[in-house]
Amino acid sequence: MLYNYILLAQAQHALPMFLIIPFLVLIGMIAAGPIFFGHFWEHNYKTVAVVLGLTVLAYYLLVLGDTHMPVHTLAEYITFAVLLSSLYIAAGGIYLNVNANATPAMNVALVAVGAILANFIGTTGASLLLIRPFIRLNIHRIKPYQIVFFIFIVSNAGGLLTPLGDPPLFIGFIKGVPFFWTLQHLFTPWVLSIILLCLMFFFVDRRNKETEYTPRPEVVAKNNEKIEFHFIGKRNLVWLAIIIGAVFLDPNVIDGLPHIYYDGSKISFLREIIQLTAAFLCFRFSSKTALAGNQFNFHPILEVVFLFFGIFFTMMPALQLSAEIASSPQFSQYITPNFLYWTTGSLSGFLDNAPTYANFLSLGMAKFDLAQNSVADVRLYASGTGAAGMETLIQLEAISLAAVLFGAFTYIGNGPNFMVKAIAESAGIKMPSFFAYILRYSIPFLLPILALVWFLVVHLRLF
Repeated sequence: MLYNYILLAQAQHALPMFLIIPFLVLIGMIAAGPIFFGHFWEHNYKTVAVVLGLTVLAYYLLVLGDTHMPVHTLAEYITFAVLLSSLYIAAGGIYLNVNANATPAMNVALVAVGAILANFIGTTGASLLLIRPFIRLNIHRIKPYQIVFFIFIVSNAGGLLTPLGDPPLFIGFIKGVPFFWTLQHLFTPWVLSIILLCLMFFFVDRRNKETEYTPRPEVVAKNNEKIEFHFIGKRNLVWLAIIIGAVFLDPNVIDGLPHIYYDGSKISFLREIIQLTAAFLCFRFSSKTALAGNQFNFHPILEVVFLFFGIFFTMMPALQLSAEIASSPQFSQYITPNFLYWTTGSLSGFLDNAPTYANFLSLGMAKFDLAQNSVADVRLYASGTGAAGMETLIQLEAISLAAVLFGAFTYIGNGPNFMVKAIAESAGIKMPSFFAYILRYSIPFLLPILALVWFLVVHLRLF
């Protein structure tokens, strides 16, 4: 049956199946490269990612004659890369050190604070601000699972309450979903997810015994009975506020902002210029002590920027084919909240959750003859007051929950994941491989929570 839908999509849109091969190759190399050919991958990942991305881009432009998908993908990638880079630089100049006993309760408290903070400065901002203090706090007993739970809680699930929290929700906001819609409709699932993840983390962390570890001279963990905080780089908080505030400068939401008009959409550039300028000035005037204390360098962000260039452009056919198959008349009857939760989630975990959210928002709205490029239609879909009633609201809840929570399923599901991994590895922590991450952590710890959220919130509608 699925094969017939693929053939139908190809016949209608002339998008060949072999176009997904570069994406599969890139994902395979991200997973296998560090294990089987680490030296080659370390020195050539940039070239591999860029070449594969440009190959797919060239096919779209020169063979398919399609500029629509590449232009919108490029705009989304630039917004993504500029925001992550700016936040990385701003957070790199803020040195926060927690001198305390690294107990399981203290670790849970730190990631819980990060989950709350993520809704104000984004999962990327919260992750970059707290990952280094988290590592320093646990330096004498650091284990990969601690970084993984940090990714689960701070880098993903924490940012479920506001459009600032996670890129998929921000995309919904700029398309017309009210700012406080997520807080109003997703608060209980957020509490449920955070509590369960924190409980899991606590009980797993209780089994961790202190191990012999000689920290590098520049990384010293002080464990006292009294909790002490050391903070350097207050001026960077101003630049951080400017970078986050610029997120709202979207010409599709605020009329009168300068923009590039293309194919019915207003593509922002003012926001990106402000963020890059703030990042440059932030780095230029950052405290040298803070930068040294964080061992700041550009390697982690360069890894994210180059790999996600390849991911964004090679995944265009995968996203397009999945949307074409699901939107066919034979398939529309299956577009239910349950379907949207698991399909959006599955693709969010293995693609990038922001464009996946946008694709399935468009798909869900198309079932009710609503257009995702119409702010009025998006608001109608989010309110559940149209002809379809509450079903549209439930669909949007399912899409939003899945895009954010499943983003933690792999390293590439959400931008902060890969960055946290890179920072941890630069601190000498041996992180699990792509598949080990999934098999050892995502399936046994994260998947049961994803299933419980689906059963209680989407299927039974208890919350």
